[in-house]
Amino acid sequence: PKKKAATAPRIPPTRLALHHFDVTYSLQLRDRWPSVRAGLLCEQKYGALLNNFSAVPHVAQELELLNATDFISQAPREEAGRGDGVSQEGSGEGRTAVRAETMTRAETSPPLRASIRSNIRCYTFPRGDITRFRPARPDTLGLLDYYLMDAASLLPVLALNVQPDDFVLDLCAAPGGKTLALLQTGVCGHLAANDVSISRTKRLYQILHSYVPREIRETVRVTSYDGRDWGQLEGGTFHKVLVDVPCTTDRHSVMEQDNNIFHRRRTKERQMLPMLQLQLLMAGILATKPGGEVVYSTCSLSPLQNEHVIERAVEVAETQYNISVQVEDLSHFRTLFQDTFSFFSDCRLGELVLPHLTANFGPMYFCKLRRM
Repeated sequence: PKKKAATAPRIPPTRLALHHFDVTYSLQLRDRWPSVRAGLLCEQKYGALLNNFSAVPHVAQELELLNATDFISQAPREEAGRGDGVSQEGSGEGRTAVRAETMTRAETSPPLRASIRSNIRCYTFPRGDITRFRPARPDTLGLLDYYLMDAASLLPVLALNVQPDDFVLDLCAAPGGKTLALLQTGVCGHLAANDVSISRTKRLYQILHSYVPREIRETVRVTSYDGRDWGQLEGGTFHKVLVDVPCTTDRHSVMEQDNNIFHRRRTKERQMLPMLQLQLLMAGILATKPGGEVVYSTCSLSPLQNEHVIERAVEVAETQYNISVQVEDLSHFRTLFQDTFSFFSDCRLGELVLPHLTANFGPMYFCKLRRM
């Protein structure tokens, strides 16, 4: 029997992950789980984030001829309330009561140019269209014309709503897609990009090198601190902080054997994730100025890594730091981008993009907090 044990088949981490998700997510998502599960196990859909620094001609026209559209400028152009540049109307199910008073204000406010004012452009193919984008091409200076990424990853950046001259911190920045998107806004007064992993920071440097001209690249401060210590390093200095935390990376976990968090030897690390996420979010809150905003995001469906982390952070900020933090309503994102993404309508706090066979982006959870 000993010999048999030595050669007993090891259950691959992808199987362990899927089993874990089957048990937990079927309770959370109920009848939506089979469809989400199918999406997770199928090829992911990408968007092409246009590089505003690249001089490759006619990229947008070329993509439009292929029937791709910029999902951000395509979003319905509605009136915006509360002057944050995004429409406050069309809450989804179950959220109308809270927002009755904001509705009337939104209706009386002057119409704004667009639902979301952003220089970020990201082209996606329509629902059900699984065309793949061609590889990115360089311009004469070697700057690539677009960056392929999960289009849902741009939602946290759009939620951050960077304003001219904002000091912005991307606390867990590698591999760099969201940092690149923050630079595409063209308005960051100062951008600090940090990631604890030096090898992943190298990837961030590569992306900056391939997409961003030197004079702009040099204004980005890239560091490799442990993000949990940022509050002590530089508290209360940023207008906007993005906290895109390490998580169970659900899609990767069911698809890829290597670097899989469900590997047996990483059990402890996986169990500690919500704690790490809370510490990183706390550091992000402490790094913002009063009145500043934090967007927390993960690429997991797990409430323990999503809403629960938000709730704990609000509590800890209040009790341990005497800081009042307010969760901002992002339900208008569901209305604006319902043609592109499938959202989970029962998410208690923040918004969650669910993978779906016709729109296979995500998972992507994001929630916005304001430090009072």
